[in-house]
Amino acid sequence: MNSENLDQINQSSGAFGLIGGLIGLAIAVFIIAGVWKVFTKAGQPGWACLVPIYNIIVLLQIVGKPLWWIVLMLIPLVNFIVAILVMVELAKKFGKGTGFALGLAFLGFIFFPILGFGDARYQGSAAA
Repeated sequence: MNSENLDQINQSSGAFGLIGGLIGLAIAVFIIAGVWKVFTKAGQPGWACLVPIYNIIVLLQIVGKPLWWIVLMLIPLVNFIVAILVMVELAKKFGKGTGFALGLAFLGFIFFPILGFGDARYQGSAAA
């Protein structure tokens, strides 16, 4: 290979990298907007979904679980089970079933925007 071929390869890979990065950014913004809408539908500030740890606290308030559950989120393997339980409760609070809850737990990047932008309404009151 000569240097011209390498230059062409570098330029095309740079363009694909830029396009891929922009697509990834657009998908991330869409997911964040979906979670933001879920929080606002539940009467919580949408920006709370952007703050690490605090977003878990607010989510626990939305589903009506005690604050000490955040400790369970720090225990390996236990956090996996607790996250599924929280998603089941979140789905219930929006009038959805267990199947939707499993979608939230395992395919959240699809199901959070569906929940946020869909017609589901928050049916529970946030814990004080």
